[in-house]
Amino acid sequence: MGRTQKILLVLIVLIIAIQFIRPERNIENNPSRYDLFHKTGHPVEISTMVQSACYDCHSNRTAYPWYASVAPVSWIIANHVKEGKENLNFSDWKLLDSSQQLHALEDIIEVLEEQEMPLKQYQWLHSEAKLTPEKRAQIIKWANETKFSLN
Repeated sequence: MGRTQKILLVLIVLIIAIQFIRPERNIENNPSRYDLFHKTGHPVEISTMVQSACYDCHSNRTAYPWYASVAPVSWIIANHVKEGKENLNFSDWKLLDSSQQLHALEDIIEVLEEQEMPLKQYQWLHSEAKLTPEKRAQIIKWANETKFSLN
């Protein structure tokens, strides 16, 4: 066996081996009673848009695509979800006090206005997460109205 074949064999074995190192999945079967949209008067249209565009990374209910089972992609996705939930977790919304909710709403408005969210690389593979300017405006309007209701 030549040097190139040995290197190729080692790479194949490593690729197979890393498939057994799986990150924890972010799957909560039942919607949290602390979720932003759980039994609230928020418009269904807003709830649907936010859940489609944001919940995979910003809630306890990630809908994983097939490629999320393949390392090292699975590790990258797990890290994105972990970071997203550290910044904002809609599943724990009602555990935040009103000042934290106000700050979160201000952040939502800012990232939507600056088109920082949803992430571009996420939108490439998730067309349902793409927000038109009209949808962005609707969510921003809702966030502003919700802010005023907290004051």
